[in-house]
Amino acid sequence: PRAPTPRLPQRLLNPSAGKLPLESIQVVLEELRKNGNLEWLDKNKTSFLIMWKRPEEWGKLIYQWVSKNGLTNSVFTLYELVSGDDTENEEFHGLDEATLLRALQALQQEHKAEIITLDDGRGVKFF
Repeated sequence: PRAPTPRLPQRLLNPSAGKLPLESIQVVLEELRKNGNLEWLDKNKTSFLIMWKRPEEWGKLIYQWVSKNGLTNSVFTLYELVSGDDTENEEFHGLDEATLLRALQALQQEHKAEIITLDDGRGVKFF
């Protein structure tokens, strides 16, 4: 399931006295995109996802936990990673699946993990 898509309130898109002009809003959104904290969800740039942390940052946190606990060469379900008892005190506990997958894809590009298909869904193996 896709994370809820924030939309700009219509009042922000219709500048008037005291409102941010559309050009300024576009500058802010573009800066967020350049920093990796915004992803456009459509080609017309009307729908976007703003991320508190970039996927690479989430991936780093997850991989630090894996390494710290000697869990390289282990396989986890996505559920175990974000909802399991072992990660309860970790910042990534409760992370939504879309953001988790982005983080794991970043780790996969660094050859630190591989997203795999399991009988009951998806999982990940860490290296």
